[in-house]
Amino acid sequence: MIKGLQKLTLIDYPGKLACTIFLYGCNFRCGFCHNPELVLTPTEERYSEEEILKFLEKRKAQLDGVCFTGGEPLLSLRKEFVKRVKEIGYAIKIDTNGSNPEKLKELINENLVDYIAMDLKASPEKYVEVVNAQVPLEKLEETIKIMVSYGGDYEFRTTILKRFHNEDDLEKMFKWILGLTRGVKPKRYFLQGFVNKGKLLDNTFKSEPDVYEDYLGKLKKVADNYFESVGVRV
Repeated sequence: MIKGLQKLTLIDYPGKLACTIFLYGCNFRCGFCHNPELVLTPTEERYSEEEILKFLEKRKAQLDGVCFTGGEPLLSLRKEFVKRVKEIGYAIKIDTNGSNPEKLKELINENLVDYIAMDLKASPEKYVEVVNAQVPLEKLEETIKIMVSYGGDYEFRTTILKRFHNEDDLEKMFKWILGLTRGVKPKRYFLQGFVNKGKLLDNTFKSEPDVYEDYLGKLKKVADNYFESVGVRV
């Protein structure tokens, strides 16, 4: 179910002029979520698929890609809709929390995905604490394996909060990932500093401090050992 449309983004789809489509619903309840209005699924959608497709037809000379995000877009994103977007000529990026590898693999198998971004929340021991929900770790692990092996473009990323992430925490998470990939370093990883915009899912995070480049730089030194490329976003 479609909640919103950002008609132009220069950052959501690396290397492309794109628009971003926001879908309702998420099976995680991260207290620091900056899109809390997207977590619960409403009774009606704000935009229809046909409205979005009309917009994309008009903009196909100006835009290169479409980013599907949420919430967790794979909960409600219809394959038929993605096909129609692809047929217009757009590259497709999917943002995901990694909990629905079956849907992701289905889209990949039909050549409907060009870029995948998965949020890595924490080490396995801390996942439930961070996402505030029961986590099917085997699903996350399957998504990680799919991404590293499918041959397309992808990135992993973590929104860094000081209460959840220090050097030891990330070392545990990275070793977990490398164990799943049998020692193959994933292509790309980004550290994203938490920015407290005030409108969060859990009010206990309202006093959570912003994370700046100096703290991210310390963590990057750890990440550099486990990925081909590591970037910082602030």
